[in-house]
Amino acid sequence: MSAPERRAQYLQAIGVDLWLPRAAVAGAAAPLEAPGGAPHVPERAPAVAEVAAAPAPAPGAEAADWEQLRAQVLSCTRCALHESRTQAVFGVGNPRAEWMVIGEAPGAEEDRRGEPFVGRAGQLLDAMLRAVGLSRATNVFIANILKCRPPGNRDPRPEEVAACLPYLHRQIDSVRPRMLLAVGRIAAQNLLATDAPLGRLRGRVHHFGERNVPLLVTYHPAYLLRSPADKRKAWEDLQFARSVFAQTLNAEPNDGHRP
Repeated sequence: MSAPERRAQYLQAIGVDLWLPRAAVAGAAAPLEAPGGAPHVPERAPAVAEVAAAPAPAPGAEAADWEQLRAQVLSCTRCALHESRTQAVFGVGNPRAEWMVIGEAPGAEEDRRGEPFVGRAGQLLDAMLRAVGLSRATNVFIANILKCRPPGNRDPRPEEVAACLPYLHRQIDSVRPRMLLAVGRIAAQNLLATDAPLGRLRGRVHHFGERNVPLLVTYHPAYLLRSPADKRKAWEDLQFARSVFAQTLNAEPNDGHRP
């Protein structure tokens, strides 16, 4: 499958396929050509540049610290949520990734499988990430504000966030990403320490932590499944995030973490 066909497939899964030429969506027609035979790239269908996979974690102290953090999360009893969980959900992806995606909390299926963003919402998130050259298998680390499922998928309580957020801060410090993407209101508000609504947080470059890591905000995939009309706005957010990330590549390497 060619890159334009893959892009059409991913965007169709997200729900913004109408932004592409119908021939590209069908995946059967050849690329459009401008006069003179030069390939024509539709203005609203930018090419997707693959983000290189981050190097695997080096053995030694960093890897040991990461595994120690994982063990602490999986055995955590800091709040009452440990009493009702099946298992804590540490996160998934490359621990040297240049992108981190952060959500709210595990749901029922995540609690059962021990991995964030599975099921329909996870499939949509994967399609969204692939549309900008990302994958949890290679170059993204995905985590949540809470590591344990709140009963009934209710919103996290302040005391639960206070108990769990230090784990996420340590994950961010360890991964040292160049880009943070908060999906959903609760993740965004807790990372930015604000009560501003999601609509005011989208479309802006925020910064997180002492390293001022760029942090962008978009909708939670579960919300997009309920409100598909906003999928186009989510695609705009992803394009914006991708452009901000490209700008960071021209900056100095962060903390010598990567060559």
